[in-house]
Amino acid sequence: MSKTPYRTMDVRPNAESLVKPGELVDLVEVTPLTLADRRIYNQLLENAWDAIDKPVTHVIAKADLRGSHNSNDRVGESVERLMSSIVKVRVMKDGEPAIERVQLLGGNIETARWDGLLEYEIPARLRRIIKDSTVFARLQREVMFALSSKYALTLYEMVQKRGNLRWKASEKFSLEDLRGVLGVPKGKLTSWSNLKMRAIDPAVQEVNALSDYMVEIAPIKTGRRVTHVELKWWKKDAKGEAEVERSLQFSKVGRMARAQETQARPAWLEARGPALRTETYETARLRFPGYDIYFVEGEWRAWASGRAPAKDPDRAFLAFCRSYAENNPI
Repeated sequence: MSKTPYRTMDVRPNAESLVKPGELVDLVEVTPLTLADRRIYNQLLENAWDAIDKPVTHVIAKADLRGSHNSNDRVGESVERLMSSIVKVRVMKDGEPAIERVQLLGGNIETARWDGLLEYEIPARLRRIIKDSTVFARLQREVMFALSSKYALTLYEMVQKRGNLRWKASEKFSLEDLRGVLGVPKGKLTSWSNLKMRAIDPAVQEVNALSDYMVEIAPIKTGRRVTHVELKWWKKDAKGEAEVERSLQFSKVGRMARAQETQARPAWLEARGPALRTETYETARLRFPGYDIYFVEGEWRAWASGRAPAKDPDRAFLAFCRSYAENNPI
């Protein structure tokens, strides 16, 4: 007898967290959204959750969507972008993978009072997708509002969707698919080095500092070009979770500084030797932007294996970085 799959709609939000269907995590934005848009949309989904699969109107106070802003202008602008935003969602159609294009938000009414209400609808096609969903991400409310970029929030959602999979701890994406899921605007961050430096690295730092998972995005080359990446994730231990609790107490500026200071080396590097000085890693990132410094470190340690130990490992590593960059241009 076949077991009925567990439905996303059976999962309940609570005071600390909300639920987001997995299909709405890995969607591709045809019209890129902002960080505020993504946060507000998550709140709209949560507010509608009890009847999200039904053709009804949902109501929420605009004050609940404003965050720390006193004006409702930002809420109205986000609602308009969500209404006009078309996304591509990966679905199954007659047992075959397919792409379904849907609007994120239907018609709505915003009352003129500053403390008024927003009445809104979830489009019919999107309701069906949510109703059939069996995969979801549970998002911690505090983390969602602490993350400072849309790329960090999207990466956090991607990991929360995948983190509890017992049979999987990594997933490969084409570079084009990753750009789409992250919502990188067309014509922006076109090179791997710019995408990594401006979007991926800052997002990984924030997610590693503020979530209960460690994340790594490693480049995969076809010939001399980066064409794919591998997303890896692993659960933090008790010490790491305690660090998250402390990090969430810091101001935004303090959190970003702490994220850069405490970013952990990948676990596979620990077996290859002690870490270099923090300033050595920072120097390498500044001198060789676009390169995965920890990957290069692994290459250096593999090359140095069996040779006499360097008198100054930090200087030796920087010299290796220069040679590596010359032989492996991005």
